[in-house]
Amino acid sequence: MTEAYIYDAVRTPRGKGRSDGSLHEVTSLRLSTQVLDALAERNGLQGHAVEDVIWGNVTQVGEQGGCLARSAVLASQLDESIPGLSINRFCASGMEAVNLAANQIKAGVGSAYVAGGVEMMGRVPMGSDGAAIAVDPSIAMKTYFVPQGISADIIATEFGFSRDDCDALAVESQRRAKAAWDAGRFDKTVITVRDINGLPILDRDEHMRPETDMQTLGALKASFKEMGEGMPGFDKVALMKYPHLERINHVHHAGNSSGIVDGAAGILIGSKAFGEAQGLKPRARIRATAKIGTDPTIMLTGPVPVTEKILADSGMAIGDIGLFEVNEAFAAVVLRFMQAFDVDPAKVNVNGGAIAMGHPLGATGAIILGTLLDEMERSDVECGLATLCIASGMGAATILERV
Repeated sequence: MTEAYIYDAVRTPRGKGRSDGSLHEVTSLRLSTQVLDALAERNGLQGHAVEDVIWGNVTQVGEQGGCLARSAVLASQLDESIPGLSINRFCASGMEAVNLAANQIKAGVGSAYVAGGVEMMGRVPMGSDGAAIAVDPSIAMKTYFVPQGISADIIATEFGFSRDDCDALAVESQRRAKAAWDAGRFDKTVITVRDINGLPILDRDEHMRPETDMQTLGALKASFKEMGEGMPGFDKVALMKYPHLERINHVHHAGNSSGIVDGAAGILIGSKAFGEAQGLKPRARIRATAKIGTDPTIMLTGPVPVTEKILADSGMAIGDIGLFEVNEAFAAVVLRFMQAFDVDPAKVNVNGGAIAMGHPLGATGAIILGTLLDEMERSDVECGLATLCIASGMGAATILERV
């Protein structure tokens, strides 16, 4: 079997996903194009250098619809002979793009791919594409559908995480993100986003609030309490599924949940022969990939069973992993992961996460893989694992091994 290696990873800074965000003027196409161009320029990609561009984005309507991946190839410096594939596995779309590319290389289908994703949440609002599980009673009732925020609060209730537990994780995420930026830990990967005249727009994640403390967060109202306890009454739906719970403890709010942001990321993946032909040195081997389906009501517990699966599939144990990136969709998701595996918090999201820097849905999976790889190199760690929870009850994971 051919091995798949990561040769390069780039991402944009994450802009606030609203009308006053620095990236609001940039389309999904143009942001994707800047990532593809950066990879092409940094790695000398000419002609049919890669087999395909696999691009994740979640809300595939409007400017993010119509096979955005192919449009991005045509708008970029890449050769028009390279096709494009748009995929959607919700929050894991960027990771799934990388995993799909890696597994095709391992199977001998092409020697190199560019994979990643984009989400302009300020321009194409989350949920604007509709979703059968949320609007079609035939599936919503069967699955006891509740919004993700309610699911996060169910996790906190089921596994015993308090409001202070969640807020403390959020404060630490902000602290670590600021420390990482101040130390230049993202310099290798982050590119500057430029306007149509080539002038810089953004070169740093702008969602961060490094001044955040427990008192600041303590003043925020729980975001999902009203929709749970009032109308439309999602707590009652959840309690029908989980009758052993007396009530849902609403602990999540804007300060301990992932930020709504704009962003894109891409990774260059290839075989050993591709790297030798291009004169490129591999940075890591994609040792294993995995995905799994989980309970669709509690929805966000996927990182636990998918990690169990990927470790079993690869013949590894949790102690073999030196660093973890667990997407901070909500604080309770990360707390549950650390609880389940008794993982040292010092090894998880070392440079902060989506609570501090934001979660551009289709791009995040590729972003955290790049962040993981950079930190593995900086800390001289051999193996790292990245994982995400996924809407509708799924999980995805990737294990990287340094070369």
